[in-house]
Amino acid sequence: MLKRFAPLVPIALSALLAACASQAPQSQMDLAQQQSQEPVEYMTDEQLAADITDDKPYELPSLADSILSEGLALVGTKYRFGGTSIKTGFDCSGFIGYLFREEAGMQLPRSTREMINLDAPLVARDELEPGDLIFFNNRGRGRVSHAGIYLGDDQFIHSSSSRSGGVRIDSLDDSYWSRSYMEAKRVLALAPEQEAETQQR
Repeated sequence: MLKRFAPLVPIALSALLAACASQAPQSQMDLAQQQSQEPVEYMTDEQLAADITDDKPYELPSLADSILSEGLALVGTKYRFGGTSIKTGFDCSGFIGYLFREEAGMQLPRSTREMINLDAPLVARDELEPGDLIFFNNRGRGRVSHAGIYLGDDQFIHSSSSRSGGVRIDSLDDSYWSRSYMEAKRVLALAPEQEAETQQR
């Protein structure tokens, strides 16, 4: 009787070992799942960088929208040297100062030479965001002589000159502006709204 079942012993043993082998990885997986209480979440590169540096990415203040909307509504307003209002007309810094005062509650310096010296974050040309101030040296004297507000898509709004129709939109890709471009600053990062958020964190 034993001899009759002898050939079946190796087969049964093989089947038993195969079953154990197939069960082992599964039991390890079950153990790992029991130990992990939360599902694995993958972080984006930005989240990882923010986690490492403990810095949060810059979020454009909502007031940038109101500054740009009001600026666009003023396209065609006449240019006037020293002008700071809709009635009199604007020069470039008067236009910027008016919008930031009315829409963001910010009192900016009166001249472009003072504006460019504001202690605001410098912004690379390829990292411009709507609302950033951009500065130009369009008189060839090696110092700032003009400023505008970046709109997006390489467009900016500014009070140009009486010959070119006052407040208007131009492109940074235009050879004249591209050649005279100096730098840009994120002045909205100094807005009271931003400062309050920073203190709360």
